[in-house]
Amino acid sequence: MSNPHGTITGNRGLQLEEKLIFEQGVEGRCGVDLPDPPKVKSRMGGVERRGPIGLPGLSEPQAIRHYTRLSQKNFAIDAGMYPLGSCTMKHNPRLNEKAVRMPGLGDLHPMQPVSTVQGALALIDTLAHWLKTLTGMPAVAMSPAAGAQGELCGVMAIKAAHEAKGDHARKVILVPESAHGTNPATAAACGYAVEAIPANERGRVDLDAFKKELGPHVAGIMITNPNTCGLFENDIVEIGKAVHAAGGYFYCDGANFNAIVGRVRPGDLGIDCMHINLHKTFSTPHGGGGPGSGPVVLSAALAPYAPLPFVVHGPNGFRLVEEAKGEGAKTFGRLKAFHGQMGMFVRALAYMMSHGSDGMRQASEDAVLNANYVQARLGEVMTAPFPGPCMHEALFDDRFLNGSGVSTLDIAKALIDEGFHPMTMYFPLVVHGALLIEPTESETKETLDQFIAVMRGLAERAKKGDADFFHHAPRLTPRRRLDETLAARKPVLRWRPAPTERQAAE
Repeated sequence: MSNPHGTITGNRGLQLEEKLIFEQGVEGRCGVDLPDPPKVKSRMGGVERRGPIGLPGLSEPQAIRHYTRLSQKNFAIDAGMYPLGSCTMKHNPRLNEKAVRMPGLGDLHPMQPVSTVQGALALIDTLAHWLKTLTGMPAVAMSPAAGAQGELCGVMAIKAAHEAKGDHARKVILVPESAHGTNPATAAACGYAVEAIPANERGRVDLDAFKKELGPHVAGIMITNPNTCGLFENDIVEIGKAVHAAGGYFYCDGANFNAIVGRVRPGDLGIDCMHINLHKTFSTPHGGGGPGSGPVVLSAALAPYAPLPFVVHGPNGFRLVEEAKGEGAKTFGRLKAFHGQMGMFVRALAYMMSHGSDGMRQASEDAVLNANYVQARLGEVMTAPFPGPCMHEALFDDRFLNGSGVSTLDIAKALIDEGFHPMTMYFPLVVHGALLIEPTESETKETLDQFIAVMRGLAERAKKGDADFFHHAPRLTPRRRLDETLAARKPVLRWRPAPTERQAAE
């Protein structure tokens, strides 16, 4: 393999050229002494393994160095700014991680008797209380394992409410064109037809077009607020009144709730249900090595249809309602086997309690301030599709690149060489060549100024016609730009050793 770096090893200082673990393996090498297995009669029925299974042979130092070096190639929020719009790669405080590993919290089991997990149920109940307080909603379903499953929970509650009233004619969910892709997918999964609502010239829901679609066939509407363009839906109260007057329900995608915590209560806007991504708003890990968490707050009209199980106060402490009778008589059923993601609950509550109501409000305010600072500074050299200030994320289109031969993808690749993770590209789909930037509340002005300086420099270089520079970016990464189309169509999913000279001759 040719060495593009000019060094004997292929390494660049402390950036080491890393071979696949299979390429490093040596047959018979092992970092652990294992006793020979006892001789026993085979019970495989003639299907015993007849050859090696292809695992690499590594010493202990080789194994630890390999995975350590791989980890050093990862970009993470602990390493630098993550301007990934609409995903909110929020700082994960180490205090949260310490709390979640505390004895009694880190070693719980979902099959323990309720009497032995009163503290855990109290923690879930406390978190639920604050979620209801921050949203102004009377009920919350804690079990959904992610934002997308939270959407499913909300739409299933809407469907259950209509069916309970015998209203089976409502077959349509209205969804704005700028919605997250999971919104129409969720509606379709629940058996609804989806009708798209266009945006107006300000990037918000076209109110007149929305009202024309209302009727006895509409089960509800799904709106993200602030929306996917990073804008607050100014007509949100009127939208809620209109859909209620038509007999439908109002689902709000809470992916961007982090922009309004402490400033606006969704319950005051006429919303019937809203999922909350704990990783986006309350600093839990994005995925967390397993299920995330997407609690769903519910209005009084939808609360009876919440999924099982849920926590209630009883004469002997907390208990779980797990059957469709009594308090759970109207439930639409279960979404998952157990109650929810305890690790995420602990982290989210630790974040809330360490910040307090004023701290969470400030976090939202700082997120909006940072995004508007980015929008104002970059607006001098880039083009924004919609007028006016934004909320928590700044959206640009690719008009500033017209005639340059440089694309949104090229800008993102060049940004990698500058040490920044790229922003979200080509989303939302309603904006051509979109660049969606979300700085979050935790970034300092100095970091934002450095990012802005890089983006301004790249924009000015593109306008000067230096397209070749962009087409060959990134130059400084362990691997250069891939043929992404070929990789998607013909992925190589399995490593195979190069043929030996004898095999090649045969």
